[in-house]
Amino acid sequence: MTVISTTPDTSALTLTIVAEFAAPPERVWEIWSDPRQLERWWGPPTWPATFTEHDLSSGGAAKYHMTGPDGEESHGWWRFLAVDSPRSIEYEDGFADADGTPTDTMPTVRGRVTLEPTDAGTRMTVTSSFDTAEQMQQLTEMGMVEGMQEAMGQIDGILAGA
Repeated sequence: MTVISTTPDTSALTLTIVAEFAAPPERVWEIWSDPRQLERWWGPPTWPATFTEHDLSSGGAAKYHMTGPDGEESHGWWRFLAVDSPRSIEYEDGFADADGTPTDTMPTVRGRVTLEPTDAGTRMTVTSSFDTAEQMQQLTEMGMVEGMQEAMGQIDGILAGA
């Protein structure tokens, strides 16, 4: 498995997941920048994603939905705040209704992805920041930690060309 650490920090209201890959940062960047590759790992294996919009640029946005094993859909959106290819992405991540319109019934998370070269390839750090402890708890109880670990565990196969 590619995930080497998962650190929830309730005092800082963050969840940080670190993964390492045997590929250079430019190649790992592609799993974020190419929506077809992103679909192959964003979401746990039983909830694959479909991206209907994906503009990975500062001020750009993405819309997607994940489809569960019984056909149910969960919709989401990203707003890209800062993009520094192939080093980092800052974004807001939220839930949406069926037509992709953001909802305010669920928390919005601020995310930061960093890609750093290592001797063996790339270290990817994904940090999710929450506004309140209650929001962090709510999303954790919904399975966010396990879902992100399972999702990121699919990346090695994509990078290997599987």
